[in-house]
Formats: sequence, structure tokens, C-alpha cells
Amino acid sequence: MDDIKQHIRTIPDFPQKGILFRDVTTLFAHPAGLRMAVDGLLTPWVGARIDAVVGLEARGFILGGAVAHQLGCGFVPVRKKGKLPAATHAQDYALEYGTATVEIHTDAIQPGQTVLIVDDLLATGGTAEAGIKLVERLGGQIAGCAFVVDLPDLGGRRRLEALGMSVHALAAYEGH
Repeated sequence: MDDIKQHIRTIPDFPQKGILFRDVTTLFAHPAGLRMAVDGLLTPWVGARIDAVVGLEARGFILGGAVAHQLGCGFVPVRKKGKLPAATHAQDYALEYGTATVEIHTDAIQPGQTVLIVDDLLATGGTAEAGIKLVERLGGQIAGCAFVVDLPDLGGRRRLEALGMSVHALAAYEGH
């Protein structure tokens, strides 16, 4: 199997000077790359009971929907505040400069359902932790968290593992 990194573009100094942005849109555009990503994300959970995949906005929607389809389960979006039309639960989380809020529909996860969290990239883990808290607030059980890219120097994996989460990533890059 090809190395997934060959399909991920690196853009220097985006969104600010000194950052190496890992652009997965090139991975999504490549048929074999997209298939490799989806298959790689779901592999640890094949045969496990997964009732829903939660995708984190926005690239987690692309991956999460495909993973849910392959696992034969439902898909639930965790969106930025104000984007979901029905009643929601909200969770704030810290950004480098300020805070943000994500939301989930109050009826999206039923108590006892087993959920897989999916996103494209794990950096500090703030967005993923917010998604975990929302799922747990609804009574869902987290099977694990799956990412295409891990930036281990930013501590997200350690943060999620400290919460007792199983973390699976397809590629890791040093630095930010």
C-alpha cells in the first residue's frame, strides 16, 4: 500500500508564518488516497459494535460519512455553533487565540450507543475533546478516535489518551 503522506500536501506559512499546514484536500482528490484513508481509519473497528460515527467539522464530515457507510452505521455531525437547525448541546473549547463552540443535536446519540470520533487532523485535541464531551453528555460510549494526521508535538494524542480514549492516526508529522 502507498504511504498516505505522499497524497498530503504541505503548505508552508499557512495560516500564519512558521506553520506547516497539512492539506488533506489533495488526499481526498486522489481516488486511491481517499480509499486508503477511509479504510485505514475504520480498520481498528471492523467487527466491533459501532452505532454511529461522529464527524468533527468540517473535514471530519467527509471522512466520517465514508467511514460510517463502510461500517454500516449512522453518521452524526458535530458542527460550529449556530449551524444545526434543531435543539442542541454546546461545548466550548480553547483555541490558540480565544475560544470556539461546537454543537450536537440533543437527539443525535442515544444513551448506550457506541461512537467512533473521526476527523482529519489531531493537533492540540481541543476540538476532539469537545466532541467527546458532547457524546458523553448524551450518554454515548466512545469506542475511539481516528485521525488521518497526528501532530504529536502539539499534545493532542496525550490529551485524549489522558481521557481514556483509544487514538488511531494514519500518519504523524513532527512540528506543527
